[in-house]
Amino acid sequence: MKLNVKRTILVGIAFMTISSFWQLYDFAIPLMLKNDLGASDTFSGVIMSLDNILALFLLPFFGALSDKTMTKIGKRMPFIIGGTITTVIGMLALPFFADQKNLILFIVALGVVLICVATYRSPAVALMPDVTMKPLRSKGNAIINLMGAIGGVVALAGLTLLDPTEIGYYPVFLLIAGFMTLGLVVMIVTIKENQWAKEMADDTKSFGVEEIEEDETTQELPKEVKRSLAFILLSISLWFMGYNAVISAFSRYATIQIGLEGSQASAILLVANVGAIISFIPVGQISSKIGRKKTIIAGVILLAVVFFTAGLYSSFNPLMYVNFVLAGTAWAAINVNSLPMVLEMAKAGDVGKYTGLYYTFSMSAQIITPILSGVLFDLIGYEILFPYATLFVALAMVTMSQVKHGDTTVSQYEN
Repeated sequence: MKLNVKRTILVGIAFMTISSFWQLYDFAIPLMLKNDLGASDTFSGVIMSLDNILALFLLPFFGALSDKTMTKIGKRMPFIIGGTITTVIGMLALPFFADQKNLILFIVALGVVLICVATYRSPAVALMPDVTMKPLRSKGNAIINLMGAIGGVVALAGLTLLDPTEIGYYPVFLLIAGFMTLGLVVMIVTIKENQWAKEMADDTKSFGVEEIEEDETTQELPKEVKRSLAFILLSISLWFMGYNAVISAFSRYATIQIGLEGSQASAILLVANVGAIISFIPVGQISSKIGRKKTIIAGVILLAVVFFTAGLYSSFNPLMYVNFVLAGTAWAAINVNSLPMVLEMAKAGDVGKYTGLYYTFSMSAQIITPILSGVLFDLIGYEILFPYATLFVALAMVTMSQVKHGDTTVSQYEN
């Protein structure tokens, strides 16, 4: 039983380009709202939650819809192609309306872009498990997350070299639009979705990989499996409450609270991505040996410690780079294994549906956290950011301890 690395890299291109867009979004949109459009932190928090509000409904819908779709190019590729093209076109309107100081048209354009992204996010993520057997999905997801981190590095490198606070937003938006277009072209040329999915189904049977059996009476998951599913979904919500608060607010925290330059703030986030990049593959290997749950809990503990200590800095300190490298490592341990644990409880035909379910809970948290943290910033100040993040990550450790299903190792299927 061996992962097809080349194939996994190719299907991961979609997630890589999406991640580059979200990194640009998380860094640039709050600055546009505050500096160019004069929005308050509370209002900015509401706007920053729009993608999650839309995703709460659209990601499960398009994930399930792609499960039922069948074309000559596959289930997921039609959504990836259409979604990427419309996103690239729409995102280039955002710098224009920010320059024009037109808040209403900026929000309308942003809403259109977020809808376009939502149409293909679940199908893009579901593509890897479609072509990868269940025991190999942590290793596969390690590569997918590595691709996502590379996308984030591309965006952050662009933000560092083409600092929008110095030269405007057009150059970096054009860079990411071009990156997304190039990735799509590579996918169209190389991916054979239907053929690869059939090969995976045949391999699953030959290795005797077990599927979750639904209760014959209720046609639902067994009660104990549903309990584990509920607790891991709750855990996902909690650690996203903490992590997303830091990622979406760090550009403001860094420049306003501790007096960093915009390029310094993006460089610190860049090293977090570097930390994740160097950790994804080792984390995938470790989790395939010791199990997904133990790896996640170790990552949650490390992330809580990192966020707590990051809040102790009152000005720039080189140790901040150490904090964020370790934050990247911790987030890798969590992210590599959480989606595969959810999908371990899904039948082969429900991968898009359960991917959407994963995003429902992660996005629900990300709807709440920008608004809640924004209110706290207005009432208390940016110094509350890291204590806030630490609390929610610590709570995730408690709920994760109650998850009893979704774990597996490759050795179970090796003779």
